[in-house]
Amino acid sequence: MKKYIGDKKFYLMVLSVAVPIMIQNGITNFVSLLDNIMVGQIGTEQMSGVAIVNQLVLVFNLCIFGGVSGAGIFTAQYYGCGDQKGIRDTFRMKLLLSLFITAAGILVFSFFGTQLISLYLHEAGESGDLEATLLYARKYLRVMLVELAPFAVIQVYSGTLRETGETMLPMKAGIAAVFVNLVLNYILIFGKLGMPALGVEGAAIATTVSRFVELAIVAGWTHRKKERNGFITGVYRSMRIPGGLVAKVLVMGTPLMVNEALWSSGQAVLMQCYSVRGLSVVAAFNISSTISNVFNVVFIALGNSVGIIIGQLLGAGKMEEAKDTVRKLMFFSVGGCAVIGVCLSIFAPLFPMIYNTTEEIRGLATRFIIVSSACMPVYAFVNVAYFTLRSGGKTLVTFFFDSVYSWAVNIPLAYVLSRYTGMHIIPLYFICQFIDIMKCLIGYILIKKGVWMNKIVKET
Repeated sequence: MKKYIGDKKFYLMVLSVAVPIMIQNGITNFVSLLDNIMVGQIGTEQMSGVAIVNQLVLVFNLCIFGGVSGAGIFTAQYYGCGDQKGIRDTFRMKLLLSLFITAAGILVFSFFGTQLISLYLHEAGESGDLEATLLYARKYLRVMLVELAPFAVIQVYSGTLRETGETMLPMKAGIAAVFVNLVLNYILIFGKLGMPALGVEGAAIATTVSRFVELAIVAGWTHRKKERNGFITGVYRSMRIPGGLVAKVLVMGTPLMVNEALWSSGQAVLMQCYSVRGLSVVAAFNISSTISNVFNVVFIALGNSVGIIIGQLLGAGKMEEAKDTVRKLMFFSVGGCAVIGVCLSIFAPLFPMIYNTTEEIRGLATRFIIVSSACMPVYAFVNVAYFTLRSGGKTLVTFFFDSVYSWAVNIPLAYVLSRYTGMHIIPLYFICQFIDIMKCLIGYILIKKGVWMNKIVKET
C-alpha cells in the first residue's frame, strides 16, 4: 500500500494545484446550482429550456477546451524546461484556434439552434408544455451567443496561467465572476431593484456579463505581471507561429479537439436518448446533473492536476517521478471520490426539495443523483487515466479511449434501451453509466504499460 500513498510534502504539492481549481470549479458549479434553482422557481418549462441549451453549449465549451488543451500539452512541458518563447507560441496557437471554434459555434447555433433544441422535446404530459419550453430555450440561446467569445478567450489565458504554475489568479477571477453572476441573476430573473423581470433572458445576460468580468481580470493581471508572465511580452506584436510547432500541435491537438467535440456531443446525444421518456426526465436529469457537478469538482480538479503536474515532470525528464506520482494521484482520487459518493447518496433526497417542481420530477432526480454518486469512483479513475495519457501527448490514444468508446458503447446502448425496451429510466441510466467500468480496465492497462511516458518538447 505504501507505493500508493504519498507523504505530507506530496499531498501539499498536489493540493496546491488541485484546490484552487477545485474552488474555482466548485464555486462556478455552486452558482450554476443557484442559477438553476432561481430559474426553476419560475417554472418547469423555463428550467427545462435552459437545461437543453446548456447541454448544447457544453458541446461548444468542450470544443474550446479541446482546442486549447492540445497546445496546452506543449505549454506545460515548455514551462517544465523554462522556454518562454515556446509558451508564447502556444498561447498564440490557442487564441487562433479558440476564435475559429467560436465563429463556427455562433454560426451553428444561429442557423440550427431551434432544430437542435427540438430534438429534446418529447411527450410533455403533465410535466410541462413543449411549445413553451422551446420558446424559453430560444430566448436563452439568443443571449448566450454573446457569451461564447469571452468564454473562449478566458480559457486561453486561464489555461496558460495554470500550465505555467499560476492557479490562484484564475480561481480568484472565477470567484469574482460567479459573484457578479449570482447578484445579476437575482436582479434580472425576478426583476429586483427597479429592473424588469426578464426570466431566462435575465439568467443569460447575467452569465454573459460575468464572463466579461472574468476575462477582464485574467487578461488584465496577465499583462500587468509581465515579470512573472514572460511569455506575454510581445505576444500580440505578431501572430506568427513556427511551422514546426503548428504541425506538432495539429498532430497531437486535432485528436484531442475532435475527442472533446465527439465526447460532448455524445453527452448531448445521451441526454436526447433519455429525453425520449418525456420532459419530466429532462427536468429531473437537469436537477441531478447540476447537483452532481458541485461534487464532481473533486475528481475533475485532480484530473486537471495530473495533466499539469505530470506534464511538467515529463518536460523536465523526470520519468520515474512522474510514474510514481500518477499511481498515488489515482489512488487518492478514487478513494476520495468513493467517500464523497457515499455522502452524496445519503443526502440525495434533500436536494430536489429545493426546486419548485412536481413530486414526480423530484423523485426521478433523487434516483438519478444516487446513481451518479455510486459511479463517482469509476468517473474518478477514468478521469485520471485520461489526463495521464494526454500529458504525454498520446492524444490519439485518448481519442479512442474517450470518444470512440462513448460512441461505440455508451450511445448505442442508451439508444437501444431507450427506444426498443420498456426499461425504467433509472436502471437504464445506471447501465449506461456503469458500463464505463470497462474504460477503467482499459485505462489501467495503458497506464501500466507506460505508453504515456513521453517528453514531447526540446530544451532551448
